[in-house]
Amino acid sequence: MRILPFLTALLLPAAALAQAEPVPCGGDFRAFLRGVSDEAVAQGADPARAEKFFSGLRQDPKVLKADRAQGIFQAPFIEFSRKLISQDRLDKGRRKAEEWDAVFDRIESEYGVSRGVLLAFWAFETDYGGYQGNFNTANALATLAHDCRRPELFRPQLIAAETLYEHGDFDPASTTGAWAGEIGMVQMLPRDILENGVDGDGDGHVMLKTSVPDALLSGAKMLSGLGWRPNEPWLQEVTLPADFDWSQSGLETTMSVAEWERLGIAGRNGALDDGRLQASILLPQGRGGPAFMAYPNFRVYFEWNQSFTYVLTAAYFATRLEGAPVYDPGTPAPGLSGPQMQELQRKLQARGHDVGEADGILGAGTRSAVRRVQAELGLPVDGWPTVDLLRAL
Repeated sequence: MRILPFLTALLLPAAALAQAEPVPCGGDFRAFLRGVSDEAVAQGADPARAEKFFSGLRQDPKVLKADRAQGIFQAPFIEFSRKLISQDRLDKGRRKAEEWDAVFDRIESEYGVSRGVLLAFWAFETDYGGYQGNFNTANALATLAHDCRRPELFRPQLIAAETLYEHGDFDPASTTGAWAGEIGMVQMLPRDILENGVDGDGDGHVMLKTSVPDALLSGAKMLSGLGWRPNEPWLQEVTLPADFDWSQSGLETTMSVAEWERLGIAGRNGALDDGRLQASILLPQGRGGPAFMAYPNFRVYFEWNQSFTYVLTAAYFATRLEGAPVYDPGTPAPGLSGPQMQELQRKLQARGHDVGEADGILGAGTRSAVRRVQAELGLPVDGWPTVDLLRAL
């Protein structure tokens, strides 16, 4: 099953993209490209090569169609993870781990990023390189930079693509990838490649589409730059005591592992990690479903993607690739359908809670509002919206 790549699915908060000055966009497309070319030259691009790069670009209406249609997968964690994590993906991941063992050894030595983490990215992004996208990358970036929805994100990526072209690592005519401009086996945007690209195979170029060492080492360097803490865990399934205070679950609450242990939290399959580490307890489907301990490295996943369900599934899959058993699904209360979630969001808005758009998606804002309302109504504060909660409102 193919899903949206990490940065394609990214829901960047408006504040993260805010600029002091508006970024030029729209208008005549050729005139727009001349403006981007001039900006690239002002930043050091060779004028002749910039002219050659930008003069051949075209708008791609299929990119805009894909952009308008994107959305976070709305299925709850158990359903989502079961669809993405097949036995075939597990088996293939373990074969890849053996095939590229020396590369993973180097990654673990230089960056402290566990092989399961990168294998999970590789699997979910491109099915281990099998499907990397067939959109012309330069045209996609030009189209999205010209479109005025997120020019502050895509204009710098378009200029970065021209820089890669000057380095000999990008062909505007033939480089293809995802509709939002990501390239290669772990789907990185041009600016990320410039900042984090690693020539893993020693051929003098960074080629994320064709070189497994380049792709994996570049992904590891990017994670390191985003704050990955070397040789530390990221996620672990846990069991909770019968008297657990559900309001202490969620990423908003952190305690040391030792403190959680004193409250009766235990690893479901083995001991918890270093007692000094800070951690949170996650209940993706409320008190009746699976439970996980999220260590500091888990938060780095959100630098790649803002979907809680996607991030948790990727992090959990990484543990499976390293030998963890299937989680205990428990017996969670049924969740809400899309229309029911929208109704809940409108009711939350009416009570003064900021959940963003009533889009039927259980995002961080809705989860937080659900927890507050559960507390107001005297219900177990586990952040999982149910029909009973909807009725209570």
